[in-house]
Amino acid sequence: MRDPYSILGIARTASEADIKSAYRKLAKELHPDRNKDNPKAAEKFSEATRAYDLLSDKTKRAQFDRGEIDAEGNPANPFAGMGGRGPYGRGGTYGAGPGGPGGFRDSDFGGFGAEEVDLGDLFEGLFGGRARQQQQNTRRPFGKQPPPPPPRRGADIQYRLAVPFVEAAAGRDQRITLADGKAINLKLPAGVEDGTMMRLKDKGHPGPGGPGDGIVMIEVGSHPFFRREGDNIRMDLPITLDEAVRGAKVKCPTVDGPVMLTIKPGTSGGTVLRLGGKGWTKKAGKTAEGKPERGDQLVTLEIQLPADLAGLEERLEGWVDPARPREKFGL
Repeated sequence: MRDPYSILGIARTASEADIKSAYRKLAKELHPDRNKDNPKAAEKFSEATRAYDLLSDKTKRAQFDRGEIDAEGNPANPFAGMGGRGPYGRGGTYGAGPGGPGGFRDSDFGGFGAEEVDLGDLFEGLFGGRARQQQQNTRRPFGKQPPPPPPRRGADIQYRLAVPFVEAAAGRDQRITLADGKAINLKLPAGVEDGTMMRLKDKGHPGPGGPGDGIVMIEVGSHPFFRREGDNIRMDLPITLDEAVRGAKVKCPTVDGPVMLTIKPGTSGGTVLRLGGKGWTKKAGKTAEGKPERGDQLVTLEIQLPADLAGLEERLEGWVDPARPREKFGL
């Protein structure tokens, strides 16, 4: 695999937030469901996911930066860069002669001609058994050989889950059907947002090192009158002129169902009322029941005039409002 930093398009000094943001952007662009006519998109999506898995793990990222593991997470080759040369450097090539391991090319011993030389017998005759032992010692590889790489896990499976606005806001569990046909309940994380990635452990393809994971990208739908603002939900609620003048109790929709809202007499258009705990689930904080805390719903009142103004004009005949609402603008 290519350098994970290059795959995500980030610098080596990138923060955790930078890594997460870069991956989310790529995941949206490359998701297979959005690129059905581009088979290479799935490969790039998997490549980006593997790069994110490595860099989002602080331990693995540090090991990669130190050169201890490669981009696949396998131990790096401790002999890399040695060019395959033996420990003797200048002269012959250790272990490369016709005699196999321990032999030298005949060119390294010009005085002996082209015949193969048994160094063990030669040293044994000249210097005794100690020479043979020394020769055997020179054949031992220095340092430890790297452990064999662990068996690869199966490939991950990517899913896309569309979640209605009101369901995401309240943090309600979702039902998702996996590639094997099984359906499971998926608990949404508190503070879920469009593009949130969830990992389902061992729900991917099988492999010799165990199954891969399922990667679920959440897509939060829009709503005709609710809109999210941080942990709060905003909406505009129309009321009639007589409700604003006399006051009233009106129904107001929320993501948990309608509630009664009290309008005080003489309420002006643009007034904002707050419904506590009717907003989006917060990433931090729990209620007394152990559920995620939620923001508020902010309701902006809009005074709606009647479609037929004839009756209203008749009632207002000769009456002029003495208020000067634009006085603060110097007008």
